Amino acid sequence: MNYSVAFSTILIKEIRRFTRIWPQTLLPPAITTALYFLIFGKLIGDRIGLVHGVSYMDYIVPGIILMSVISHSYSNVVSSFYSTKFQRHIEELLVAPVPNYVILAGYVCGGIARGVLVGVVVAGISMMFTHTTILHWDIAAAVFVLTATLFALAGFINAVFADSFDDISIIPNFVLTPLSYLGGVFYSVAMLPGIWQKIAQANPILYMINAFRYGMIGVSDVEIELAFAMTGGFIVFLTALSLLLLHKGIGIKN
Repeated sequence: MNYSVAFSTILIKEIRRFTRIWPQTLLPPAITTALYFLIFGKLIGDRIGLVHGVSYMDYIVPGIILMSVISHSYSNVVSSFYSTKFQRHIEELLVAPVPNYVILAGYVCGGIARGVLVGVVVAGISMMFTHTTILHWDIAAAVFVLTATLFALAGFINAVFADSFDDISIIPNFVLTPLSYLGGVFYSVAMLPGIWQKIAQANPILYMINAFRYGMIGVSDVEIELAFAMTGGFIVFLTALSLLLLHKGIGIKN
């Protein structure tokens, strides 16, 4: 059976949802990014000088772009799917003759669409402050999409387990944001003292940010192959977990 209509219906609904409220979904990251570059890039960056042979402003551009992709792909899916549960629309999906993988793909692709669109907006803002050129387009694009996919899946799992709107803000506030800031967005891991370098290597976001940084400016603190392997492994695991949760109806049918 062809499920393209079901998939495209969910995806178009998701895209229309976040583009309809663009002053809340697209404008804030543009303003925040401009402040990041003004404060950290211009005012503080001029005092720091070069990092790995590039200016501090150029060094932080990839991290800030990917941090926006992470937070917005995640928040799009967690808020949308939990709203579906809260407003009781989920019953319509569950009784429809649509496989679970199509439902999951629709929501995740909606999260990817918002993450990529916000990332493009942030990249455009960064060009107002720097003239960074992308050295490896294929690696940068692959990390860009894979990271959005991974965190869209994570947002879906958060929404499945959430029992209130407070629950969908706990993970972003207490887990996602700290890991993003500690993932080397504004610094190189080589700048950290010995023990902190080892602790930082346990942060999966560190590998994605450095792989994206390598794709853009050719600089990385980690091996690119390891970064792709970790990102791909997490995507496979979270996809399997999401499908299992949908199959069991955990957090949905009770």
